Amino acid sequence: MTFDEMSYQPLGDKKHSAFFEEYRQKIYERRKSSGLSELLGGMRAVVVQVEHGDGVSYLCELYLMGPYRLTAAFESETHRIFLLTSKPDFPRLIVMEPLASDYRDEITLLNSLYPLAAAKPNARYVGEIFAAADQLEVQRILESHSIRFHYHHETKNPLITDSAFVFSFPSDYTGNRIGYCQVDLDELGALGLGKPIHLSAEVLSQLEGVDEFSRQQQLDPLVLGLDHMATRVLAGEREDAILEFLTMSNYYFWGAYNIADMNSSTNVNRNANVEDDKQSPAKVFTANNTPSFVNSFEDLPMPTEEFVRNFGRRMHHLAYEVCDGDHAGGEKNVDYVVNTLKDKGVAFLAHVVGECLDEPNLKQIFSKHSAYSILITEYVERCHGYEGFFTKSNVAALTAAAGQDEQYRHGRVFD
Repeated sequence: MTFDEMSYQPLGDKKHSAFFEEYRQKIYERRKSSGLSELLGGMRAVVVQVEHGDGVSYLCELYLMGPYRLTAAFESETHRIFLLTSKPDFPRLIVMEPLASDYRDEITLLNSLYPLAAAKPNARYVGEIFAAADQLEVQRILESHSIRFHYHHETKNPLITDSAFVFSFPSDYTGNRIGYCQVDLDELGALGLGKPIHLSAEVLSQLEGVDEFSRQQQLDPLVLGLDHMATRVLAGEREDAILEFLTMSNYYFWGAYNIADMNSSTNVNRNANVEDDKQSPAKVFTANNTPSFVNSFEDLPMPTEEFVRNFGRRMHHLAYEVCDGDHAGGEKNVDYVVNTLKDKGVAFLAHVVGECLDEPNLKQIFSKHSAYSILITEYVERCHGYEGFFTKSNVAALTAAAGQDEQYRHGRVFD
């Protein structure tokens, strides 16, 4: 049965403004009437940038903590670019590493505004790339909807303007970009990522060592792929961030839930055109229910807003789904994965939250922020066919744990 986004009633208990409900429907209608819906496919890649010198270390971290493996490496005028793959129909991962330690562009300037982002001024989740039947037509349509795109020489990084992709400006609400590409990402020569390069025998040996550990510990078949990704935004910009993403994608607004204990809400958007979310992962936006200057009257927890104040509007975490089941000894697969990674030195923010007994439920955990990308890695195991992305108690516990790790002391303000 064809999914009807117009008649779909979003799930959850988060109340939305009349503005949000009106324009959500108008956006769906315009996507269809403009032809955008027919032009767009699923998410084909996610893009992350790290600091100069952190590229190989981040690849090793990715090998250890997830299913991504290196497919090819390139060198442009400004960056080394690594293309990683998990399963063929899951999004690729593109890692960019500046060639020079003094590299500066708009990402550097954006990160420099926030105290806990400035330490790694080039490290940032950049955005997603969607399949497009005709990327220039997608650009033309979206520019008629007031979406800005980068043109040649408007940024130093040639991947943004001179590759097979077209990219939007960073969002004013999230700091993320969205790219579009009509080229098959397996056609490496057509991607325009730069000159192909071969990594040294030492680097390849490092990666092989981590890969071998993953195989020996049977992590490979358990950590499946990207399940969802969560961006944190300011309280007053939650609806705008969601509507902007709906404008630029073929996703629909699945639902939103209040997390009262953390004074926040979790807002989920999904792609109805895939059978498995890992083929085009869900996009989640989290925000405080009250902005900091008003919350000072109420004195409620506000770890989500504190993250934005300290790191900026940006991607907070990428979540991998763990295969549901019991490992040897009776522990759940997610517990085994986490304990194995802990033994290897991976730091986590808290224990695994949630229970998997006789009813559908899910277990989740956050790692600490990556030293290279600043991203948190989440692991989630859905038990007995659980269909959602969270439970309120799980999210409250995870948000609280992350909040303790994301604080910044400034004068008499400690958040």
